[in-house]
Amino acid sequence: MNLRRRRQTHAEMHNGALNDILFILLLFFLIVSSLANPNVIKLMLPKAKSNTKAKQTVVVSIDAGQQFYVGTNKVSFEELKNALVPKINPNEVDNTIVINAEESVPISAVVSVMQIARELGAKTVLGTANPQSTQGKK
Repeated sequence: MNLRRRRQTHAEMHNGALNDILFILLLFFLIVSSLANPNVIKLMLPKAKSNTKAKQTVVVSIDAGQQFYVGTNKVSFEELKNALVPKINPNEVDNTIVINAEESVPISAVVSVMQIARELGAKTVLGTANPQSTQGKK
C-alpha cells in the first residue's frame, strides 16, 4: 500500500502577459476610432422653432411673351414683388423661389426675378427641362 501522501500540484495560469495584450488592444481601438472620422466636429447645434420637414417653394414662371406667373396667377413685373411678399415666410430659413423660364426669354428677365428674390431674402433655383424628355424634339 502506498501510504505516502502524493504531492498535489496546482495548475496556475499567469495572466500578466494577457493583461498587457488586452491593454494594447484597448489603446489601439481607442486611437483608431478617433481617427476614423477626422472631419467630424462635435457641435451643439441650435434648435429650430419652425417646422423644417415641409419646405415650401414659390414658383415664378416666365413665358415667351415675358409674362410673369406666380404659381398659376398671372402678374405684371411691377406687381411681382408684391405678389411674392405674402408667399415668403420671414421666419423661414430656406425660402426658395424656383424660376421656370422658356429658352427664348432674355437673361435680363431672369436676373430681375433673382434680384427681387435677393431683396426678399430668398434663394433662387433655375428650373430646367429633363434632358431625356427633350431628346426626341431636336
